[in-house]
Amino acid sequence: FLAVMAAQTEKKTVFLDGFSLTPEILFDVGQGAVHLDVSEPAWERIAASRRVIDEAVDEHRIVYGITTGFGSFENVAISEENLHQLQVNLIRSHSVGVGEPLALHQVRMLIGLRLNSFCRGHSGVRPENVRRFLAIYNNNCIPYVPCQGTVGASGDLAPLAHLALGTIGEGKMWDFAHNAWAPAADIMRAAGVEPIVLHAKEGLAMINGTAFITTFATEAFVRATRLLEQATLVAALSIEILKGSDKYFDERIQAARPHNGQRIVATQLRHYMTPHSEIHDKYKTLRVQDAYTIRCIPQVYGIIRDTLGFVRGVLTMEMNSATDNPMVVPPNDVISGGNFHGEYPAKASDYLCIAAGELGIMSERRLERMVNAALSSGLPPYLIKSKNAGLESGFMIVQYTAAAIVSENKALSHPASSDSIPTSSGQEDHVSMGGFAARKALQVVQNVTKVVALELLGACQALDILRPLRTTAILERVHEIVRRRVVPPGARPVQWGPTSRPASTSSPRASCCPWCCPSTRPRCPRTSPSPLGHHRQG
Repeated sequence: FLAVMAAQTEKKTVFLDGFSLTPEILFDVGQGAVHLDVSEPAWERIAASRRVIDEAVDEHRIVYGITTGFGSFENVAISEENLHQLQVNLIRSHSVGVGEPLALHQVRMLIGLRLNSFCRGHSGVRPENVRRFLAIYNNNCIPYVPCQGTVGASGDLAPLAHLALGTIGEGKMWDFAHNAWAPAADIMRAAGVEPIVLHAKEGLAMINGTAFITTFATEAFVRATRLLEQATLVAALSIEILKGSDKYFDERIQAARPHNGQRIVATQLRHYMTPHSEIHDKYKTLRVQDAYTIRCIPQVYGIIRDTLGFVRGVLTMEMNSATDNPMVVPPNDVISGGNFHGEYPAKASDYLCIAAGELGIMSERRLERMVNAALSSGLPPYLIKSKNAGLESGFMIVQYTAAAIVSENKALSHPASSDSIPTSSGQEDHVSMGGFAARKALQVVQNVTKVVALELLGACQALDILRPLRTTAILERVHEIVRRRVVPPGARPVQWGPTSRPASTSSPRASCCPWCCPSTRPRCPRTSPSPLGHHRQG
């Protein structure tokens, strides 16, 4: 029994090497599902890069951020006895972010990204501090990092400074025992973890990088990739209950315009809708052509799929890159550059945001067709199954909710990276605004997930109305899964009054999700906050 329990709790070790991290592995790092270590070749690169920094200090060379000030203070020389204090002051002065704290899984992703960047061997961090950083992650010591403050150039300075502040024992970390933030020094002491001690270049290495943008963009990407698969399946069910045709997904049509994503989506739809169902056979001659949100799903969802492929490439490259300034280049060079600039993940985040929003637009329009008797091909108004139209409103407000979310997404889809406000007295005269681009991309993905869920509920209600006709086996399975969790309207009376109480803790009301029933527990960042700063209750 003990051996079984140990096997169940043992975590897989991920060896970071600076080259092979993927969005899916980083997402697992965020969930705390792995143990982090560094590969042997990466340790050698880390040590080699540190030797370059030590030699530069010993030779009294003038090197930006190592023996000089930062930003517009680049021409101010720093004496050798103040090099340690320079790095500590950098972290303290830059820890001025605001807003709700990141969820714990997002902070874990930040740590994973910085460690992987160090593995490239261009940061100059001492191996002993990399070991301490690993111990901080592996012992679940999670620093407090607020969500606002980065402009996405010179690195995500403010949020990464808060991350570093915790690791040196001066910030806050999450206290799992008391469900609250506590002094980082106390949390690390209790975990037996030594705080990081900053020497020359190391504070700068902790905050120079696009880890904040890449964290949010990666979470948005992983969730959007899963959502696209689900949305395509839900769309197939909607086509069925709206008595649409699958002829538009004929491979010969796709071959005439052979975009990769388009062909994949069409293939998926054909798979979900064959062999033809009883609904299809009864209504296959109902109309000559269907609306665009049915007919053009491969064309619209196809470019969304291809956009996600592009985003994957950018993010994978970004998370396996060195983004320091200056860049340590063994055997003996330290070179100023611009790899810290977040334009790549910023633009990818905006593309992802726009693409995900399109899923919601299509989904809401199909939901509108379901509830609108003039468009629904015989379904009752608002999917009211009973004869109590007027007394009951059915799915009327479900579509309102979807419309409200889609409208919100339209505003959020404006590209944040189209803006730039100069900082550091004009020295940093172009910035990416990638932090906001990535945060709102995740918000849009979360919003669209709700819209697709509403479409799914509407489609399942419509399928109930069309009984005894059946859809395809795959889509019947979808309906079955939903009905295990969601009771159809009218199937059971709901009586709530001043004295009403759930009969037991197993009743649906008692086990309602936390966003329906406000929790009385303290708010915990273990669950995702809204990327725009509005915390969900945990």
